[in-house]
Amino acid sequence: TDMKTYQQLWQSLTPLYDADEARAIVRTVLEVKYGMTLTDIICGKITELSADESIKLEEIMARLQKAEPVQYVLGEADFGGRKFRVEPGVLIPRPETAELCKWIVDTQKEKESATGKPAVHHPNILDICTGSGCIAITLSLDIPQSTVTGIDISEEAIATATENAKKLNSNTKIKHADVFDLLKMTKEGTKNEPSLDIIVSNPPYICEKEKADMAKNVLNYEPGVALFVPDEDPLRFYRAIAEIAALELVNGGRLYFEINPIYEKETRKMLEGFGFENIETQQDFYGKKRMMRAMKK
Repeated sequence: TDMKTYQQLWQSLTPLYDADEARAIVRTVLEVKYGMTLTDIICGKITELSADESIKLEEIMARLQKAEPVQYVLGEADFGGRKFRVEPGVLIPRPETAELCKWIVDTQKEKESATGKPAVHHPNILDICTGSGCIAITLSLDIPQSTVTGIDISEEAIATATENAKKLNSNTKIKHADVFDLLKMTKEGTKNEPSLDIIVSNPPYICEKEKADMAKNVLNYEPGVALFVPDEDPLRFYRAIAEIAALELVNGGRLYFEINPIYEKETRKMLEGFGFENIETQQDFYGKKRMMRAMKK
């Protein structure tokens, strides 16, 4: 048979990816689909695949060679050590977003060890633009006794997030809602007592003008609705979410954002305008200002 070697497989992706990434992608495929460890790969286990398996592998490679993201091809993505289902139409969870989750969880733990008691008993958390549910579900599993709701405008996202919550045994509630409708309802709502301890969001934040620098695999395959905002209004979602947070967070409640590093200053100013305090920015592991946290006074 014309069985491809590991080297031939990853080299077939180097027009699109650098060598390290191409190797990582092929390793992921071999691990997820065929249960191969790195040792198996090095020992040439690929040559032992059955005819059916190797046909399947060729089909997978053909999709990858068109720059389709490996997560869609495999139907799953790793996020903070858990496997999340991802389908086309739903944004692929990113490691930077897992860092945002870690910041939230660590903050809860710090408060706890400082006071010797839970930071907030049963914290009530809302994740806006939940996508695959990766933030909401991670927080529900990593913050004991939390009540978490994730909302999204996309039907595909809702279906995927619901499936992920079930698969990962999370009691996260997933609801279909539009941010701007939610803001309107919040403003018109009878003056309920604010009841949310944490609001978190990784909303669309990439400007159309940034498209030129983006990878084909993202542009051609991932949902634009989850990625892009108009050049003239880059903070469109942040402003609406901050206004919701100003009304719905309890005093001392926290708002967490994944942000566009190029608009860090503007985002901070906007939050100050809504009366938020203790506004802090954290860098992701690429050294980009990627996360922001603010407190409702």
